[in-house]
Amino acid sequence: MQKDFHYHATYCAARIAGWSHGDSMEICYSAQLVDLCSRTFLARVKGPGSAATTQLQLELMEARTDLPGLQDITRIWASFHFLPYDLGAEVRKASRHYRNKYRLICKPNGALVKETVELARGRGTQAAGIAMHILADTWAHSGFAGTPSLVINNTGPHFYELLSDPERERPVRFRHSPGAPDDLEQGIYSNSVYQPSENTIMNLGHGRAGHLPDYSFARYRYLPAWGEYEEILKDNPREYYLAFCQMVYAMQILRGGEEEFKLSTYATEAAAPWESEIRAILNRRQLDACADWKALGEKIAGCELEDFDLQKYEEAYRSAAPEDKDHTFLGRFFLAAMAQKSMVTNRIFRSGSLLAGFSVDFGEKGFRGIGDYRKLLAFIREERDK
Repeated sequence: MQKDFHYHATYCAARIAGWSHGDSMEICYSAQLVDLCSRTFLARVKGPGSAATTQLQLELMEARTDLPGLQDITRIWASFHFLPYDLGAEVRKASRHYRNKYRLICKPNGALVKETVELARGRGTQAAGIAMHILADTWAHSGFAGTPSLVINNTGPHFYELLSDPERERPVRFRHSPGAPDDLEQGIYSNSVYQPSENTIMNLGHGRAGHLPDYSFARYRYLPAWGEYEEILKDNPREYYLAFCQMVYAMQILRGGEEEFKLSTYATEAAAPWESEIRAILNRRQLDACADWKALGEKIAGCELEDFDLQKYEEAYRSAAPEDKDHTFLGRFFLAAMAQKSMVTNRIFRSGSLLAGFSVDFGEKGFRGIGDYRKLLAFIREERDK
């Protein structure tokens, strides 16, 4: 998904869920920050490198693709953008290596979605925003995996866009032209370059399908590389609406509800007054829906929404005393990000896979490994002692 959904639509969902304007702004800021909290950003603000939730294109181009490099890539992308659906999935007549990659395929309503939302409970707006980004991406990024893999993420010529008015379909034409915008009229979309190497970053996530999965209006069918010739039909307007209603439900829970978060549950009743306007935005063919979502958010809230400003919280973090940094807005975001990454990495490791590296459950075993996580463990203990 893009900023239009992660920032503006997340604000709308938070307000419908009952959060205040200020808290909703913090939630949607955190949701959008997941796409920008790279190691480059962390180096600039002098934050912990282990809190990275994304990798910039230049960082990916320079990333190693040996085992440690691939594990680092997988920890980031599987934790925040391609949350695995079923880490126990069985694959017949396949090697362990293929099975482990297959188990990282992202889909909505998997067990880790529940763990992600529950992990954010009681941990503030930053953790809530991170969880909403991840939950939303399970819908947009369904069918792809957050690890470089030709045998999982590649796309072929059997790829068709479904259009209406008039109702028809046409082959999707992909090109590698990063500087050129996608041509919606002609159905021409930029994607990553085909490379036969299994582990090249060109085969990370939905790179081979370009930005098509991130457009709310997109309807398409294709044959995935992993699907044994079973076609996948993606109806983003329908699925994005379910994603929105699931975000509303999740944020109702996180706002203070004591009930357990349930999968495949959607706050359709709460969203009903705005359904026609939301669906109209989702179905509109446009590269960027920020203006439409912002206008709807201002209508729901009755006040003006500020645009996303990456530098908004930077100075407060930089100028804070070392002992106070973890209690600033960015400090709490970094800790929530490390907690999420730790949880997902641990679940992948416990499934018998080393694709995300070794992991130890902090809650059970205490600190092991990367020094940045000492502050996470200390913060968790501090929160428990309150």
